[in-house]
Amino acid sequence: MEYKIVRLAEQPEIKDRAAQWFHEKWGIPLAAYLESMGESLAGEKPVPQWYVAVEDGRIIGGMGVIENDFHERKDLAPNVCAVYTEEDRRGMGVAGALLNYVCADMKERGIDTLYLLTDHDSFYERYGWEFFCMARGDGETELSRMYVHRV
Repeated sequence: MEYKIVRLAEQPEIKDRAAQWFHEKWGIPLAAYLESMGESLAGEKPVPQWYVAVEDGRIIGGMGVIENDFHERKDLAPNVCAVYTEEDRRGMGVAGALLNYVCADMKERGIDTLYLLTDHDSFYERYGWEFFCMARGDGETELSRMYVHRV
């Protein structure tokens, strides 16, 4: 399997397709993705940023970096968000490669600490993330795990 990791700001022509892909995976309004991706393309700040893994023209994985991923801990920012790998490409290292790429890219932009809210409890440790605390997502009754990655 050969794929390329793309920072959306470097290929703005795929913005609409990437926004639609994330919208289909997470159910967040398409307009929210388009707005955030538009901000990333403006290049005024290091956050937000959006990334996709592309194989033969098909988006097979992706994630973003935004200020807050819909949780109560506004002080823990920025956040990796919308982590997703297509089911037929899971277990092949796509998400791990994306995580490593995103962390390195953020470091180049002057951001050496990232946070991530998830219900997973063993995946992110494989890629250098550490459990930080429990946090509540907006509108959620149950707590989720907050991870931190320091480069």
